[in-house]
Order: sequence, then C-alpha cells, then structure tokens
Amino acid sequence: MNVNDPYAALRYKEFNIFLLVRFAMVFAWSMQFIVIEWQVYSMTKDPLSLGIIGLMEVIPAVSMALFAGHIVDQKEKRNLLMKCILGFSVISFGLFILSLPSVIETYETKVILYGIYALVFLGGLVRAFLGPTIFSLIALIVPKKTYPNAATWSSTTWQLASVLGPALAGFSISFIGVHWSMCIIFGFSLIALAALFKISKKPILNPKIGEPVFQSLKEGLNFVFKTRAILGALTLDMIAVLFGGAVALLPIFAQDILHVGSEGFGVLRAAPAVGAAITMLGSTRFPLHKNAGKKLLFAVFGFGICMIVFGLSTYFWLSVIALFLSGAVDGVSMIIRQTILQLKTPDNMRGRVASVNSMFVGSSNELGAFESGVTAKLMGTVTAVVFGGTMTLLTVGLTAIVSPGFRKLDLQKDVEEHES
Repeated sequence: MNVNDPYAALRYKEFNIFLLVRFAMVFAWSMQFIVIEWQVYSMTKDPLSLGIIGLMEVIPAVSMALFAGHIVDQKEKRNLLMKCILGFSVISFGLFILSLPSVIETYETKVILYGIYALVFLGGLVRAFLGPTIFSLIALIVPKKTYPNAATWSSTTWQLASVLGPALAGFSISFIGVHWSMCIIFGFSLIALAALFKISKKPILNPKIGEPVFQSLKEGLNFVFKTRAILGALTLDMIAVLFGGAVALLPIFAQDILHVGSEGFGVLRAAPAVGAAITMLGSTRFPLHKNAGKKLLFAVFGFGICMIVFGLSTYFWLSVIALFLSGAVDGVSMIIRQTILQLKTPDNMRGRVASVNSMFVGSSNELGAFESGVTAKLMGTVTAVVFGGTMTLLTVGLTAIVSPGFRKLDLQKDVEEHES
C-alpha cells in the first residue's frame, strides 16, 4: 500500500463503518446541543441560562474523565462504545419527551428547564467515556502506518457532521419545531448503534489489566505532563477554546443582534464547521506535519482575530465569514493536535491520554460556554466575545515567548517513522 495515499485509511472496511458511526453520533450530538440552546434561550431570554447548559455538561465530563480513561484502557472498546451510544439514546429520548406539547402545557417552565439540565448532566457522564473510547478504537481498526491519515479522516468526519447537525437543527426548528427535531436526533443515535454491530470486538492491549485505579491514573497523567508536545498542544487549545467560546452566545446574536431567526442561527452555527471541514479535506492531500508548532500558533492566533471580528460585526454575512474563517483555522489546530496524540501515545495508554485531552480541550468547550454566558451577563454580549478573542491572542503570544521548543515542533520525522 502506498503510505502517501490520501485514502489509505478508507481502504479498510471497518474504518468506513467507524466513520459512519462517528458521523451519526456527532451529527446527533451537535444537533441536540443546538436545539437545546434554542429552546432554553427561548424559554428564559437569559444569557446565563446558556452558560449553565455548558456547566451542566462540563462538571460530570471533567470529574469523571480520568476514571473513564482508566476504564477504557481496561475494557473492550467496541462494546464500551455501544454502551455510550445507548446512554445517549436514552438521553435524547428523554429530551423528546420533555419537548412534547402536552408536557410543556402541563408543567411550569422551571420544571422543564431543570429536566433539560439534568439530562445534559447525564450527557456529560456519557461523553466522559465516549471520547476516549472512540480515540482508542481508531488505533485498533487501522495499522500504525495509517494513523495520521485515519486521524485526519476521523476529524474531517467530525467536522462534516458538525456542519450538517447545526444547519439541520436551525431549519428543523423552523419547519417542524423543537419536539420533532428531537425525534430526528434520536433516530440518528439508533443508526449509529446499528452500524456499530458491523465492527468486530477488539483485543485489549493493556498488559496491566486489574491495575489499581490511582496507580493507573498517575501513570497517565505523568505521561501527558512529561510529553511536552502533547502538553503544549492541549494547553494552547484549551485556553483558546475557553476564552473563544462565542458560539455559545449565537442564539443571542441570531435573535437580538443580527435578527435572523432560527434559519440564520443554523447558518451561523454551521459556518465554523464548514470552514474546518474544508481545511481538513484539503489536509488529506496537503499534510500539516512539517513545522507543526508554528502552524498551530498561527492557527490559534487567527482564531482569536476571527472572534473579535465576529463580536464587533452587525452584518449577518460578515459574521458568517468571520465564523467560517474561525473554523478553517481551528481545523488546522484540531488536525495537528490529533496527529500529535495518535503518534506519541502508546497503545496501552490511549484511553487515559484521550481522557486528559477531553479534560483540557473537549470540556473547555462547555466551560467556555459557561465563561461566555457569565461574561455576557456582566459585560454585555459583544464585549464578552471581544474579550474572549483578545485573551486568545494574549495566550498565543505568551506561549510563543515562554515555549521556544514548541515553536520548533516538527512532526515530519514521527510520521516517517510510523510509515516505515
């Protein structure tokens, strides 16, 4: 097989099935988050309520992350992923019930709101296991020489689903309402579950089965903090996402600033993912391995600029372009980070390292949503977004100054070693 083949990972049947599973789950999850955001803000008209959605998911996701990584490294990955999808299906069905017209008419707004928050909290528990399981399963489906290519296609699939999920959410809210939008989400979770049966069970590569939990967690944390490339990439992305979480405030921009309704909301929410998906598709032919450190710094700096432009814009299409470009540069960041993780993580520690990644980056999305909600409440929506973008720029500058080794990071040699 040609190791430079941009479709190398796609030549493995189970990897294609895996991409279908990942697409269906990300599509459902991203669509569900958008529908929840819209419903909650429509019910409360309070920016802080949007931040609480993120907080309700991030608390269990962070508190359970390390323990989840330990479990993932100890268990068979295919069946564990099935349990995660089943858990998500139960949550999405619960949200479907909560959005029934009869339920909304019967119960007070506060009761329904608390019910939504409770289900989002349970979703955070599921997500604590979902990310590490998916990350670990990729390495068991394709050979090592295709890891970088598989990471790119997996990230691209994630972004494509992130494009279509929010876009469909915006239009489905307008045409069929919140309730039946939840039904679509539940259907996609069932598609993911059915497809996963086509993937066979995988061996457990961890030689330390039954290892004490705290010893296992200590080993995983020590590895991350001693591997500077991983630690630098995670820290930079975490802070950028934490302060650049303007997407959590999009319902406010759509309804109160740009006045574009649910259809415009769907376009705004999908714009970053469209930009990221285009970047990722391009990277299958033009890899980002060389001078990865500098590219990552420039990408995060560009992300901060885009957030500032978006925050100041009062024109719909300028806002869409700013979000599109933010997604394009964020796609560069995501590909480089995933490539670093795949290349530098041993097979027996993938669950724990992925859990630390979810604590640093994945959960910072929700924590960033909470930060945006709080700052919007205190400063005003526009000021909060500009503040976040400015903090992102300062983070990049500080990282470039204090970590010259990270600026010089180059993954070309690592890629060649895996391909040989």
